[in-house]
Amino acid sequence: MRGHRSSARASVLRFAAFAVAGALLLAGCSAQDQLAIDYGSGGNKNYVAGDGSILEIQPENRKDPIVFTGTTDTGTEVSSSDYRGQALVVNFWAGYCAPCRAEAPELEKLSQKWADRGASFLGINTYDEAATAQAFARNYGVTYPSILDASTGAVQLSFAGTVAPSALPTTIVLDSSGRVAARILGQIESASILDAIIKTVVDEDAQK
Repeated sequence: MRGHRSSARASVLRFAAFAVAGALLLAGCSAQDQLAIDYGSGGNKNYVAGDGSILEIQPENRKDPIVFTGTTDTGTEVSSSDYRGQALVVNFWAGYCAPCRAEAPELEKLSQKWADRGASFLGINTYDEAATAQAFARNYGVTYPSILDASTGAVQLSFAGTVAPSALPTTIVLDSSGRVAARILGQIESASILDAIIKTVVDEDAQK
């Protein structure tokens, strides 16, 4: 009986952890909540909208590398270790989020620009199933992969202890060691700003 209670309690704690991760990005209670149209279904959802604020962290002030694993919408296993040695732009998004749709083409352009130049892009889908995520990618021409994180919230949790992705969309730039170098909360207002951040992080390796 005692073992059964311990197992049940562990299950509850895991569920609570996933719920906390989801709460970072879904259905907020603040005055910043905005109404969005659910991509592909027409349903209404709430999301916490960021204000576009930018946080940049100098190399000497960065914390431990972010470690995560996940499965993309095409069934490919992805790990943070796959991107060590280069900058990684991580975009947290969902299909129902209007700002996510608005910034998708600009993110794709930057991903093409930086391909084979020291930076990769990776999406973290916080809500959708594979079919919806794939439809989004086709519709907006997004070619870089996206991890499906809705069922576990594991990737969101891996960032939460350092620099949380506390709005949709959120874009986080990791340095070549996997440490958080910058975060943009909300829609990227200017691709040139993210481009400059990426360049700064990529250039750090050249200056070592």
